[in-house]
Amino acid sequence: MPEPAALKADCANCFGLCCVALTFTRSADFAIDKAAGDPCHNLQPDFGCGIHDQLRPRGFSGCSVYDCFGAGQRISQITFGGRSWRDEPGTARQMFAALPVMRQLHELLAYLTEARSLDAARELHGDLETAFEETERLAASDPETLLAIDVGEQRGRVNGLLLRTSELVRTAVPGKKKDRRGADLMGAKLKGAGLRGANLRGAYLIAADLRDADLRLADLIGADFRDADLRGADLTGSLFLTQSQVNAARGDAVTKLPPGLTRPSHW
Repeated sequence: MPEPAALKADCANCFGLCCVALTFTRSADFAIDKAAGDPCHNLQPDFGCGIHDQLRPRGFSGCSVYDCFGAGQRISQITFGGRSWRDEPGTARQMFAALPVMRQLHELLAYLTEARSLDAARELHGDLETAFEETERLAASDPETLLAIDVGEQRGRVNGLLLRTSELVRTAVPGKKKDRRGADLMGAKLKGAGLRGANLRGAYLIAADLRDADLRLADLIGADFRDADLRGADLTGSLFLTQSQVNAARGDAVTKLPPGLTRPSHW
């Protein structure tokens, strides 16, 4: 059963899967068009990125945001037993198709790991443990079985538990909590906003001004933080915030992040 560290990307043990399996569309996020299955021209023979320390200035900010939750190294080293798509081209199709499936399963494992650590959700720990074991069993499948998994069905089962976890944790915040689930808050002026314990699941916060906002204990699962301004914001104890969401936002040395998340270099 993977520990939390295994749910973070370890590019040194991956065969550059995100650099090959994914589609790039020329935009503000990617400097080039690249079809799924075609290696990025920056991919090196050792599967490293030739411009890793220059991704943003070179027009590849999308790469700096992406996080596979450890799916890449698991597919490379466990699912396919260390056989790379370069050495064994016959593995390429399945290996590339497995990445988005495994990434979703590892994302669920990351959420469940967090939920199991929350004392306020103690009454759900048994159910959360069962869901974790079920999701891990799926992630441990052979390539053929992995590609046949209905990830949406598993997400639905897990999401119900995560919702209940969120409700239990956020009841600790006194007073009425803001419910902006799925709200269109693109470009919203929310500087200094009191969003403690708010439900911001799936909210569109693209380019929102969240400077100095109080996001403590807010449920942020699936919230879109692309280019959101989090300078000075307090995200202490926020629920289900991922490294990818943080990477997509703007922040500074004063922004408070939950434990386990890294302050991006571009902040």
